[in-house]
Amino acid sequence: MNIRNFVDVAVLQEIQNDFSTATGLAAVAVDTEGNYLTKGSNFTEFCMKYTPEDSNVSKHSMKSDMKEINAYFSHTGLMRVSVDIVVEDEKVGTIIAGQVFTEKPNEDKFRAMARDIGVNEEDYIKLLNKIPVCSEKVIRAATDTLKTTINQFVNLAYIKKLNTKKIDIFDSELKISLENIEKIQAMTKDLQQVATMEKILALNASVEAAHAGVAGVGFSVVAEEIGNVSQKSALAYQEIFKLVDVVKDSIQKMGNVEV
Repeated sequence: MNIRNFVDVAVLQEIQNDFSTATGLAAVAVDTEGNYLTKGSNFTEFCMKYTPEDSNVSKHSMKSDMKEINAYFSHTGLMRVSVDIVVEDEKVGTIIAGQVFTEKPNEDKFRAMARDIGVNEEDYIKLLNKIPVCSEKVIRAATDTLKTTINQFVNLAYIKKLNTKKIDIFDSELKISLENIEKIQAMTKDLQQVATMEKILALNASVEAAHAGVAGVGFSVVAEEIGNVSQKSALAYQEIFKLVDVVKDSIQKMGNVEV
């Protein structure tokens, strides 16, 4: 399932931006292959320059109301969390948020880090001080809200897309059904005409049998039976006409349903 097939990424970006603006947390969405769905929101220059793809992280989980939130801590102490975007029990993407400290960083420790990696200490500390500091409780609450909002939005988008496809298929099949009903009506009309001709022929045969006298008695019986069958066939075709009209009317009513 490809999330791009049913989600308006621009709207997803707006939701993510609003979340970052309200909470101060950085955020970005990726698909199941790790490709970016959205542009990063609220990522600080420190994170972009010094911890863009930090592989040296420790991981633990925080309990949430829905499922676990995966939490990661980089070697710098920055906390990052990720939550799954799920549709019909299938993971279709991930929201990554955080890039914050859970406690005020030790400036001396980071000055030492700056010297170790050979960057200007003052610039390093200046960028460091722009990173938000939040408790794990606040981060969890904010991430829970984001998870609920994003998952509701994505699932509603999926349902809307699915229903649109169903309606398209329904409309297509409805058109085919109506066309076939018209064909049945035409064929039944032809058969009804045949039945009428059979009845006329049976009457003519009865007249000719009467003219033949005794010799035509057997033929008269056959002609009479043919006439009876023709009459029954005509009645059956009339009933078919009525039933087809009922079905056609029912299908048209389904097609005219509006919200």
